[in-house]
Amino acid sequence: MAKERTGNGITEGTIWKQILLFFFPILFGTLFLTLYNTIDAIIVGQALGKEALAAVSGGTSTLTNLIIGFFTGVAGGATVVISQAYGAQDGEKVKKSLHTAICLSIVFSLVISIGGFLLTKPMLTIMATPKDIFPLAESYLRIYFLGSTGLIIFNMSSGILRAFGDSRHPLWFLVIGAILNIILDILFIAVFRRGVKGAAEATVISQAVSALCTLIFLGTRKGLERMEVSRMLTYDPRILQKMLAIGLPGGIQSVMYNISNMIIQTKVNMFGTDTAAAWAAYNKLDAVFWMIVNAFGISITTFVGQNYGAGKIKRAKKGVTECLIMTLFSALLLASLYLSFGRYGFMLFASDEAVVEIGMRILNTIAPVFLIYVPIEIYSGALRGAGKTVVPTLFTVFGICGTRIIWLSTPIGSASIERVMLSYAISWTLVALLFVIYYYSTDVFGERTQKSSL
Repeated sequence: MAKERTGNGITEGTIWKQILLFFFPILFGTLFLTLYNTIDAIIVGQALGKEALAAVSGGTSTLTNLIIGFFTGVAGGATVVISQAYGAQDGEKVKKSLHTAICLSIVFSLVISIGGFLLTKPMLTIMATPKDIFPLAESYLRIYFLGSTGLIIFNMSSGILRAFGDSRHPLWFLVIGAILNIILDILFIAVFRRGVKGAAEATVISQAVSALCTLIFLGTRKGLERMEVSRMLTYDPRILQKMLAIGLPGGIQSVMYNISNMIIQTKVNMFGTDTAAAWAAYNKLDAVFWMIVNAFGISITTFVGQNYGAGKIKRAKKGVTECLIMTLFSALLLASLYLSFGRYGFMLFASDEAVVEIGMRILNTIAPVFLIYVPIEIYSGALRGAGKTVVPTLFTVFGICGTRIIWLSTPIGSASIERVMLSYAISWTLVALLFVIYYYSTDVFGERTQKSSL
């Protein structure tokens, strides 16, 4: 099977419209993800108290992002390989790549479930988790990691669908999981009084349902997009090697990002439970910003991947520019809303005025520099789409993580919560400059043969 027509709109039509058509389902999907995480935090914070809120959000979020984020980075390599093959209309490679990606997710899910469960207590200890939070955080994380298979498989199968240019169906399956999560949160926490264990159980069950829906849908697709159950544990060694070559730097990048965030969490924990709870609440508000920029980042990765595979280099470059402008506007609007109405957001999660005040100090330090992060997300997404992940990884490891570690290791960097949060502005500024210089001084798409302009 040499080549098959895909009828794919990403490589055709008005660029900004195609990006937005792909972007909005991802945005709404992450909105629902944020929604049920937020409702979970509201229920936990109001029903179980600030200790439980800090236990299931701040530090635990950092740890889950560390481990799950590594696989998500690796899975990005599979998405790039599939999107390039799909853009090039290479049906045989698409089929082999699809099943290799599914097999990879199954293996990784088992490793992460076991490893995460065993490492929960040591990691919480390293992060200097407060004693009044530790038992709750440990219970939550052990359940979360044991049931993380659903999340990992859902992330991979959703990435496969997005590589095909389909961002709508992952949205619907995420909505199903989000609604179920909200219902189970109320049932397990408010009715059955399961505490933080109930919050973890609700999350695990809803993720498993979303994963099952996605796998069933992939199994009912037609043509080269169809997953065959009999081939779920099969893989192509050469394709797997390429996926890992592209994905592992992304996984390392995610790990280093989250290690630096763990260091920040450790510094936050040293200021006490009120500050830990404020940071946890800020992370829920902050998730809206990441939801938007990450959706644009995923969109440009797929857009560049398919157009790169199709040889439409000028179209890929123009898409990067238009996506950057749209993301900058979104970040500016969101920062303005945060700075104007952020206090009301914190009051959703905590009735303690001390927590709200600390939260506002955090927000007023980070929100003004949202714009600086945008070039990092868009240019790194474009490079990933072209299969180039080493440079973004180096910039992240040495620019963001290295800078934060150095800053936080100084007496000035740890003197107050504002000084700790300043590590974001310093590291973002440095790496944004590096990405801008690299992108405009290097022909990052130069190896491909130009087939058409737009």
